[in-house]
Amino acid sequence: MLVYFAAPLFSEAERVFNTSLTKKLEELGFKVFLPQRDGIEKDEEAFASMSNEEIGQKIFEIDKNAVFESDILLFVLDGRVPDEGAAVELGMAYAHKVFKQPNKRLIGLMTDDRASFLRWKLNPMLKEPLEYIAENEEELLNYIKEI
Repeated sequence: MLVYFAAPLFSEAERVFNTSLTKKLEELGFKVFLPQRDGIEKDEEAFASMSNEEIGQKIFEIDKNAVFESDILLFVLDGRVPDEGAAVELGMAYAHKVFKQPNKRLIGLMTDDRASFLRWKLNPMLKEPLEYIAENEEELLNYIKEI
């Protein structure tokens, strides 16, 4: 099964966390598309002559295709607010699930205690498409093992 790893990837701490959790998922037998490793970054030299706009378009295409190919989308929801790119990926995955791949699984991981809203810990537009939100890595790994 292919897991698309939707998460912030812009700080060293985020990239280290993403890599660590990806390794654990792969040890369980899952194939993982980790954008920071498997996206445009893996072929940086091939894109060196492109403009920023062309690179942005290529990033979108590579990640969109991986979202559609995945069996599971894992959204790391940590941060003051969840990552906007990952939110778009969740939206694409949800639409793909509804119209093309009803067995696609949409899972969240939220270890962050901060809440964005007075009534809810998470924006309903992010919470409702997710079938499950784990509160820690162990809970996530136990849940995903059952899939």
